[in-house]
Amino acid sequence: MDYKTAMKHISKGQFKPVYIAYGAESYLIQELIARLTDKLIEPEHKAFAVSRYDLTETPVDVVIEEAETLPFMVPSKLVVATNALFLTGAKESGKVEHSLERLADYLKAPTDFSIIVFTVEADKLDERKKIVKALKEADALVPCAMLSADELTGWVNQEAGKAGFSFGPGVAEQFILYTGTSLQALVKEVEKCALYVGQGGTLQAEDLEQLVTRSIEQNIFLLIEHIVQVKLDQAFTMLGELIRRKEEPIKIVMLIARQFRIMFQVKDLMQQGYSQQQIASQLGLHPYGVKVAAGQANKFELKQLADILRQLADLDYRMKSGKIDKVLGLEMFLLRLAS
Repeated sequence: MDYKTAMKHISKGQFKPVYIAYGAESYLIQELIARLTDKLIEPEHKAFAVSRYDLTETPVDVVIEEAETLPFMVPSKLVVATNALFLTGAKESGKVEHSLERLADYLKAPTDFSIIVFTVEADKLDERKKIVKALKEADALVPCAMLSADELTGWVNQEAGKAGFSFGPGVAEQFILYTGTSLQALVKEVEKCALYVGQGGTLQAEDLEQLVTRSIEQNIFLLIEHIVQVKLDQAFTMLGELIRRKEEPIKIVMLIARQFRIMFQVKDLMQQGYSQQQIASQLGLHPYGVKVAAGQANKFELKQLADILRQLADLDYRMKSGKIDKVLGLEMFLLRLAS
């Protein structure tokens, strides 16, 4: 079942005996476990009713035994087992032997007082394996994949709504640009914004400058965005801010080169007919990052992007060999780029 369906069923008290929460978005996995805990276990019973195991250290047999053991002083219990690598194609260390037949047997006759959640941070499970097929037939698989660009914007607006405020027009997108795509980081920044604007308030673009702490990667992202939009004053202001923060110019060049490399790859793959979601998967990037890179790359021809990457490689060499002042080299690069 998909993630939204699983969360909806859990909220209604409709539980599966076994869940396999897998995917790259660990925050969603933890949210699913938290929702199950809240709906299944009374707060005062959590110490007795929630058990946790790491499957790189503990065999799955122990997890099943725990699920089959009657709960102590509580009506139901939750068993969480992390790192279920045996469900993927990843090579295991071999330190722990897992009896998958035992798990398959449990699926056929689960207890009515336990729920097991297996988690693994992997984009795909190995569907050639019998146990994965059995879990799929039991509708136990819950993918927790990275949100698409549109889903992420919707999710941010939804979290703001839960916190009692809203974003002004276009501010949610700017908020993601400033904060990044980590759901955990976004939630923390949403909480901060809620305290600032108050219940029923609206967060405007100018508020973000005061509230959101940007990483150097996000600043580079915005620096390039200013250049693409031919906002030279803002681009040089951003560069000056990075230099004042003692960021190493060579590191700034490296991060600028990384973003232009992404723009080149995204544009190249889009010209070959790939969708943004396919590109995100192929390059190992967040879909939102691909969407922004695609928008930035639209301002350049593929040949121009290749030339910019050559200029950055040359600038990196001259900086490292002492042939040019580092800050001056960066400023000259920005001027050439804007022209």
